[in-house]
Amino acid sequence: MSRIDEVKKSARCAVESLEDQAWDLALQMHENPEIGFEEKLASERLTEFLQECGFSVTRQIAGMETSFVARHDGGDGPTVAILAEYDALPGMGHACGHNIIGAAAVLAGASVKRAMESEGAPCGTVLVVGAPAEEGAVDNAGGKVFLAEDDIFDDVDCAMMIHPSTAHRPRGSSLAREALELSYHGKAAHAASGPEHGRNALDAAILSFNAWNALRQHVTDDVRIHGVITEGGSAPNIVPDFAQVRMYVRAEDVDYLDEVVERVKESARGAARGAGCEVQFRQTANRYANLICNDPLAETYAENLSVLGISADHTPRRGGSTDMGNVSQIVPSIHPYVAIAPEGVAGHSTEFVAASASEEGREGMRLGASALAMTALDCLYDEELLAAVRRDFCRD
Repeated sequence: MSRIDEVKKSARCAVESLEDQAWDLALQMHENPEIGFEEKLASERLTEFLQECGFSVTRQIAGMETSFVARHDGGDGPTVAILAEYDALPGMGHACGHNIIGAAAVLAGASVKRAMESEGAPCGTVLVVGAPAEEGAVDNAGGKVFLAEDDIFDDVDCAMMIHPSTAHRPRGSSLAREALELSYHGKAAHAASGPEHGRNALDAAILSFNAWNALRQHVTDDVRIHGVITEGGSAPNIVPDFAQVRMYVRAEDVDYLDEVVERVKESARGAARGAGCEVQFRQTANRYANLICNDPLAETYAENLSVLGISADHTPRRGGSTDMGNVSQIVPSIHPYVAIAPEGVAGHSTEFVAASASEEGREGMRLGASALAMTALDCLYDEELLAAVRRDFCRD
């Protein structure tokens, strides 16, 4: 057995020995769901686990109370970052399985550390990075954006995380995303006795949706424009003087997203003018960049899944957005998916909430943590792989 095979075997043994503790963490987060930037219990439990495993932990990174960076310095060599998410969805709990992401990340990181120590030779540094508020439901969402802006990833050679899904996919893709709030201002009037005195803000919002529907014909197929009217008036006999829309605009490329967002705004401006109203725009969350999947890293992750007895589904998973995309723009990254539910179960559903605390969820955590740990060790010990990872990143 080769040196790298020995150290990866040690990591798998570490995953087995720490699995019960990690799953207990996952269940605690599931039973106590916390929305973005309020993940105090999750952050505390995850960092306690990492400290017990010998990591040095720094909390409240980049001005975020629930963020952290846990570090194990294993001598000169590369630096690998394993990312944790742990926020829940408002009103739904862990309908995206972030409790499993957080537990798998700390389990993988601790297992890499144990394997490095069992090898007894310096080979580099492993970080476990706690990133709050990935879900865009809270204002200023996108903890990884703040971490990147705080230069957390400047010395990182590669970054990785897993995400629960309905299949084991080593490659993921995501769309760049802008999150907007549009506020329409009109003039109130009695809708029956004096409608001519009013300017209908709800009409301006509805006209905007009609304009966006027309716009979809004239953008590329990857573009997604979707939203909801969150406020549209208080009574049917009053001309609404205020309406509000929350929406996402997405595209495969962050540069093209700029163009589409401006066209979306111009459509809303025109709709507002047509209704005699005004419209204001507010960005509600950090802009998420499109995810760049590093092919050598993804192939290595798939090979490690195979060692674990899993045949990977190489069909790319398209759609959605994640702030891991911002990390992938500056560091070679992967964002693979692990199966915790049958095909057909939708994310952000009550069925996925249940899956995130199921035996299938536990198995997904174990497999994801094992594959992450093995892939991280490949990067730490295989200079040729790391060179290929860097070449692929520079090509992109």
